[in-house]
Amino acid sequence: MAAQFEMLSELAKSGVRLSFWQDMFVKFYQAFLLSNRWQQYLGGVGTTLMVTAIALAIGIVLGSIVALVRVAHDQQRGSHRNPVLGFFNLICRVYATVIRGTPMMVQLLIMSGVIFINSRAFTMVGALTLGINSGAYVSEIIRGGLMAVDPGQMEAGRSLGLNYMTTMLLIIIPQALRSVLPSLGNEFIVLLKDTSLITVIGGKELLYAAQAITTRTYEAMFPLLGTAAIYLVLVMIFTWLLGKLERRMAQSDRR
Repeated sequence: MAAQFEMLSELAKSGVRLSFWQDMFVKFYQAFLLSNRWQQYLGGVGTTLMVTAIALAIGIVLGSIVALVRVAHDQQRGSHRNPVLGFFNLICRVYATVIRGTPMMVQLLIMSGVIFINSRAFTMVGALTLGINSGAYVSEIIRGGLMAVDPGQMEAGRSLGLNYMTTMLLIIIPQALRSVLPSLGNEFIVLLKDTSLITVIGGKELLYAAQAITTRTYEAMFPLLGTAAIYLVLVMIFTWLLGKLERRMAQSDRR
């Protein structure tokens, strides 16, 4: 295959017009096989998955905290409102409003060009930004799930002598988790695809690898199509895994 590529490349350089399939072969070989460039794509996939995992962990932790604060505030009785909780609820509402109301690209540029302007860890800055962005959406997903649980469940837990946090952890959250799992899965898939945005600040993930190869070959079709295919395969795998988890949880509910 390498010999055939060399022969066709020499023919193209000498001015010989290649057939459509010969031209496609040369471009494919340049994009994936020449100098083991497929390894750059694999390295990009590894970075993409790492960034997704870091951002997902940040998003779930941050989103859970924000959701719990907002639900605790909303469930207060009118005459017994905690001012400290009200202050933190205000911060959480501002955070969710600002993050959900501004574009991800702008947030990435602010984080890399303003807040962390002296940092060269572009990939980690991107992962942090994605996590903060995801946290705002996760908080609304979890808050909706918590508010959807029958209020009688909280009253039943408190009547058994459990405090508020114990009731939330042992009774409310497990019930809410089943209802929000599909939405959390969709958020994870969106987060996986959004990792491509960190290329604009220098994050070295999958799309960065494709662009680096494009600058060497001056041909963008196969690197970009290959990147799109890899993202599609990753999304299909995670969608399949999420479906299996949902079915297993549904079976446990029936039992």
